[in-house]
Amino acid sequence: MPWSNQGGGPWGSGPRGPWGAGPQSSGPTPPDLEELLRRSQDKLKSMLPGGNLGGKGFALIGLAVVAIWGFSGFFRVEPDELGVVLRFGQYVRDARPGLNYHLPYPIESVLTPKVTRVNRIDVGMRVVEDRRGTVMRDVPEESLMLTGDENIVDVDFSVFWVIKPNGAGDYLFNIQNPEGTVKAVAESAMREVVGRSNIQPILTGARQNIEAAVHELMQRTLDEYGAGVQITQVQMQKVDPPSQVIDAFRDVQAARADLERAQNEAQTYANRVVPEARGRVAQIIQAAEAYREQTVAEAIGQTARFLKVLEEYKKAPEVTRQRIYLETMERVLAGTDKVILDSGVGTQGVVPYLPLSELSRQAPQSQPQSQRSQGGSR
Repeated sequence: MPWSNQGGGPWGSGPRGPWGAGPQSSGPTPPDLEELLRRSQDKLKSMLPGGNLGGKGFALIGLAVVAIWGFSGFFRVEPDELGVVLRFGQYVRDARPGLNYHLPYPIESVLTPKVTRVNRIDVGMRVVEDRRGTVMRDVPEESLMLTGDENIVDVDFSVFWVIKPNGAGDYLFNIQNPEGTVKAVAESAMREVVGRSNIQPILTGARQNIEAAVHELMQRTLDEYGAGVQITQVQMQKVDPPSQVIDAFRDVQAARADLERAQNEAQTYANRVVPEARGRVAQIIQAAEAYREQTVAEAIGQTARFLKVLEEYKKAPEVTRQRIYLETMERVLAGTDKVILDSGVGTQGVVPYLPLSELSRQAPQSQPQSQRSQGGSR
């Protein structure tokens, strides 16, 4: 049997067996047959005349004892329990909630574990009662753990577990101390997961990942043990550096927060400046390309014009030379004031030059005056 190598099986260590001082059960306590026989015999003696028992008296006593012994096999299973019937200490069957019957003791007995109750085990902390009321006391020998980057972290967590629906037999016979086993497995799994992680994710945003990893590792280990236990939740209560260095860790956390803030601000500035610079670069490049195209086109046009002028010059050099001179002087003198010098007799030597454009501007102003003069003459 699975419990034969665990210090005497489910009844604990020592030479006790299923007929000795077994585990405490919530079922009915078997009656003491010797005491029951003695009391029944005394009652019958007092009831019979003369105080002597005959053959019929012993038969009545025997029938009463057998009836009582038979009725002692009735037991009740509560809604949150599951009855496990043992025959000479060996698992036989399960008994569902309600009134059930098994062969009277010592042939069969029953155990009724709480299969629907959610059990809780705290690791790294204890709830104690004192004058102030209920307080939480830290247990550093359970909570201090070494991380993967060789830092120490104080982890307090809770484990919630239930008995598997079909695992009551495994729960009763494969493990001797279920709560101690679950607690040892929980502490071992948490130390393994924390030992594979760095301290920074543990203190910040990796709690859910750690809880999931510990949950999976615990369930796999307990299934290998055949414990009949189902882990429902692993909940980390407190994750802090050791109290001796917690101030230094907080300073480091503040510095890292400032670093992240500065990086975010720099990234925001870069996201704003870089696109603007790229736009200006593209604008400059496009303007340069346009200027290049314009310059090349003008050069090509001037070259073509020069070649045309050269052809005309070859045909009529004097006329072409005179034309080039006049066009050049037109461009040079177009934006300057003109002065005509007359060296004739009877002149002062300097005559202002009035452009024709100025005459065209003054003509509309002089026209209304002439019209007014004509109207007056009329």
